[in-house]
This record gives sequence, C-alpha cells and structure tokens, in this order.
Amino acid sequence: MKPAGLDLADLAERFGTFFIDQFGVLHDGSAPYAGAVDALVRLKEAGKRIVLLSNSGKRSVENEKRLISLGFRAGSWDLFLTSGEVARRMFTGTYGEARLAGGARVLVLSRGGDSSAIDGLDVRLCENAAEADLVLLSGSEGDRITLDDYRALLAPAAKRNVPLICTNPDKIMLTPVGPRFGSGRVAELYEAMGGTVTWIGKPFPQIYAAALSDLGVSNVSDVVCVGDSVEHDIAGAHGAGLQAALVRSGIIAGAGDSELEALYAEHGTRPDFVLPAFAWRGRGETG
Repeated sequence: MKPAGLDLADLAERFGTFFIDQFGVLHDGSAPYAGAVDALVRLKEAGKRIVLLSNSGKRSVENEKRLISLGFRAGSWDLFLTSGEVARRMFTGTYGEARLAGGARVLVLSRGGDSSAIDGLDVRLCENAAEADLVLLSGSEGDRITLDDYRALLAPAAKRNVPLICTNPDKIMLTPVGPRFGSGRVAELYEAMGGTVTWIGKPFPQIYAAALSDLGVSNVSDVVCVGDSVEHDIAGAHGAGLQAALVRSGIIAGAGDSELEALYAEHGTRPDFVLPAFAWRGRGETG
C-alpha cells in the first residue's frame, strides 16, 4: 500500500514521464482548472517529459493552438498527441498500413466542421451516408442533436457495412450545457446497427505505443498517465502496461467514493493514485 496524502508534486518525485489528458484534467473546454497552468509549468521545470495525450479527433496542432488560447504556456509540454493525429498517420501510411484509398468518398462527423485528419489528402468529402466509402467520426454534437438523429443519418452506411473510424472514443463529453454523449457512444450505436468500427485513441493501445515511440521511452515503469476517465484513461494506461492517476475532476467531478468504486468494478480496473485536482499543491489519496 502506497503512503497516503500523495499529490502531483509527490508523483513528480516518482516518475520521469507524464502522459496527461487535457479535457477534464487541464481544462473544461472553456477555461483552465484552478492551478492547472502552473502545475504543467512546474512539472516541466522539474525536468519531466510531458505528453498531452488526448482523444480529440482534431490534429495535434489544432489542440495546441486551443490550449495556448486558453492561457497555457507554450513549451510546458514536450509532445501533444491526439487520436486525430494518430489517424492521420494511419491514413498516410506512416504505420506501414494501407493508405486511405485515393478518391475515397468520406463522410465526416465532427464538431465545428473539423476535417483536419484528412485535410489535404486525395479524398472527396460527401454529406450522404448512402454514398460514403468511409465514415470518419471525430466528434459528437450531442449537445445539439440526438442519438436518434445519428441513427437515421448513419443507417444507410451501416446497411452497406461501410467502415467507420472513430477518432474520439470518449462516450461522455463536457459541453457548455453540461455532460452529453460523446462520439464513442455514437460509434457504439453504429456497431449495434451492424456496422464495423475501428477505434483510435484511449483506451486502445495504438495511441500509447505512438507516444512511447515518439518520446523514445523504453522504461515504462517511469511513466504515469493522468486522467479523469476510469474507462479511457485508467483502463487504457493499465492495458499499455503503465501506471495511472485518476483526477477527481472532469466527468467524475462530484462523484463520491461509492460511485468511484462502482466505476472500478464496472471497468475491472482501479487507479494506482487518486488526486483531488491537477494542481501542484493539494492533498490526494492512494488508489
């Protein structure tokens, strides 16, 4: 049993590399959490290698711009890696897989019209699932439309077994009007309709392998993953052989101990550490 009262500064004494989630840990999509900007700077000043590991379907550079616009300091992380960036590498054959077929008709479902994962590639955007060769699901508009709307939109593609690539597996997302269903929930719906889904992002292993490779990390015992989702951040870290710290913010803000225990049981995992917030000072607790 680890000693009680661990906080982020204590984790910095134990680990040299931090994989940190952004939404729900660093910010809520609109503003940084109290202490998060300073904590990220303090970690970097302590000589830690920092990867911001996100299930955003947007490419890494778009997320970096947003983080800086929210007040985070450029240079306080070593690598920003999103599931959208990993998808882009897949589409361009970086991982040795087949490139996205030239001229493919792609239906993009995202937030704010983002199509950065395929921008500049030899593909054709389409708006009708009946014509699509591929569906790219990179974000949910669950604060604006319903699951039944998605069902109706995707039915023609599911009927033809058009492959769907989900670059944001999050099933719950934070929005200005509160938590809503994420694109991971839409992808689950597509599978239930008989469609085939390829999942990219946490908790699936490819994004962790990419981050470890990009940093040149060979000693996985020196890595800790920090996130607010038991299903994605904690289970994903453990699946990749890494330790994990759960931050009691984001989608689990306000969850009591009994609710957390139920989540651990549901997903068959529990964090190695629990922190009250992503802040340099402030007491945490062991998992």
